[in-house]
Amino acid sequence: MYTNFSVRFIHLGIKIQNLPRTIHFFGFPIAIYGIIIGLSMLTAILVAEWNAKRVGDAPEIYTDAAVYGLIFGVIGARLYYVIFSWDYYKQDLIQIFNLRAGGLAIYGGIIFGLLAIYVYSRVKKLSFFRMVDTVCIGIVSGQILGRWGNFFNCEAFGDYTDGLFAMQIRKDLVEPSVISTNLQNNIKLVEGIEYIQVHPTFLYESLWNIGVFCFLVWYTKRKKFDGEVLAFYFLLYGLGRFWIEGLRTDQLKFFSTGLAVSQCLSALLCILGICAILLIRKKQVNSKVAV
Repeated sequence: MYTNFSVRFIHLGIKIQNLPRTIHFFGFPIAIYGIIIGLSMLTAILVAEWNAKRVGDAPEIYTDAAVYGLIFGVIGARLYYVIFSWDYYKQDLIQIFNLRAGGLAIYGGIIFGLLAIYVYSRVKKLSFFRMVDTVCIGIVSGQILGRWGNFFNCEAFGDYTDGLFAMQIRKDLVEPSVISTNLQNNIKLVEGIEYIQVHPTFLYESLWNIGVFCFLVWYTKRKKFDGEVLAFYFLLYGLGRFWIEGLRTDQLKFFSTGLAVSQCLSALLCILGICAILLIRKKQVNSKVAV
């Protein structure tokens, strides 16, 4: 007998009948998206503290810095999203403050979070690059979990695919504006229920970030200079995000240019990461030769 599923990974045999978006606590609805984002922030802090102990730093330094980093990170993530979705938000300004509906862009969070840590390091007279080498491992650990908020919101998916990880989502659960022409042309009709069949890009990014996390943890004690772990984070995360962003149907655009903001920024981060690694290592080699 057919059952009306919310989400199905058709080639993996995984089916979820009623995908929840909220839970109720004493009658008050709490968005699962918000819970996952909160847990991902806590994960980032705990992993950063753990990594600080590994490299001989005081964990409490990172706890204090995390307070400022998270506050400004959330502000930055929301501002980034709102700015590049202004055509939507200008019609209803109050929705800018409706975080429960989603709409946090990780790059905005990273930029503002790093700026907050930079100010903190200057005030406390600490090494900014040593701090961010530790912090970025916490960030990527939080990203691994945070992407699953998109799963529960039925958002941040890619275009049509029939590959191994193809995911079908009940069409009525999805924001109509992110259903591409290709998805519309490949609607799957099962006993009167319409499904779109998509790349689960949230899953791709979560799995990619697991690989980035493992590499950065391994490389931390092998780095050649402070800031190199951050440079590798920029390079590796940017590389994966550039590819994954190209699959998505909800790309934030540079206004009327048609260019995907996150793809451009990902490419820039890759270039910055490569340049930092090569130039500073070359400088170190030249210094040794000169001596």
